[in-house]
Amino acid sequence: MRTLIGRRRLLKYAAAGLSAAALPVAALAQTAVQRPPKQSVPDEFSVSSPVSIDVNARPLPSFDTRDRSHVRFGELEYRSGLILTSRFRGFGGLSGLRLDARGERFIAISDKGGWFTGRIVYKGREMTGLDDVEASPVLGPDGKPITSRGWYDTEAIALDGSLVYVGLERVNQILRFDFAKGFTRAHGELIQLPLGVRKLPYNKGIEALVAVPKGLPLAGTLIAISERGLDAQGNITAFLIGKTMGLFSIRRTDNFDVSDAVLLPSGGLLLLERKFSWLGGVGIRIRRIALASVGPGAVVDGPAIFEADLGSEIDNMEGIDAHVTPEGDTVLTLISDDNFSMIQRNLLLQFTLVE
Repeated sequence: MRTLIGRRRLLKYAAAGLSAAALPVAALAQTAVQRPPKQSVPDEFSVSSPVSIDVNARPLPSFDTRDRSHVRFGELEYRSGLILTSRFRGFGGLSGLRLDARGERFIAISDKGGWFTGRIVYKGREMTGLDDVEASPVLGPDGKPITSRGWYDTEAIALDGSLVYVGLERVNQILRFDFAKGFTRAHGELIQLPLGVRKLPYNKGIEALVAVPKGLPLAGTLIAISERGLDAQGNITAFLIGKTMGLFSIRRTDNFDVSDAVLLPSGGLLLLERKFSWLGGVGIRIRRIALASVGPGAVVDGPAIFEADLGSEIDNMEGIDAHVTPEGDTVLTLISDDNFSMIQRNLLLQFTLVE
């Protein structure tokens, strides 16, 4: 990526917003990513069936565009990266992903109301491409694509066993899917939410979802974090839904907004954040929050462990997940939303968390 950014690209980033029942408790294993036996697929999207697509991947040999030998960035060490493209016109807008325990199979969501599932291919520790990729519309309670209701901006995703939760920023709602009942053909059901969720500002609503598993503080709770729903003190509004109910805040600093979050296997909560200004351009950072500090009425904060600007290979970074390799490395995977723009990119980046 060039270190300078054009006016048209800045406009795109500005336009992007630089953009029922109690929840069951489930184990940390992300079983929702396990696809059922292969079935025949049509040539294009239908209401209930996915379509196989080809995704091309071009490697990013370095993260720092100014110094290719530079691999350490705060508490992260660059592993590999890919620029993803596809001739399938529905590919893009990737706003969140979740991986299996091996960091291979994935579920990703597009902000246009679509699922993408598949497998990351590795050579050693480096990603080399995507395989077995399928696209499918996100289905609502009636079994029809949610876009038929005008529901877009599917910005947040969390897994809890076979259950998948998706945040709908456009309407400030959360859908729950049971992937044991049809995988991406599963019908979403609206869950009961605190009143404050529905009052979040337009296009600044739920941007991150985290399901807390057994054995950790807040187990059985869904953490829902807004992009920039601010409380009276100017901090970011977040919600606890399920076994623990309540409202808490995340201290907002340096004009960063939340774009995603992930719970580490060790129990720490990482926030992926981004900011935009006409003078400074685009920046991203990752902040570490102690899960034990999260609770009803709390105002939480934590140190930044990673920051990057347009001198690095970043774009509109909107998704983050974590897995642990057989060698014991904690790997963070980041994905970007290209806003279906020819001047933005779908990036898939991986870093080792050096703790």
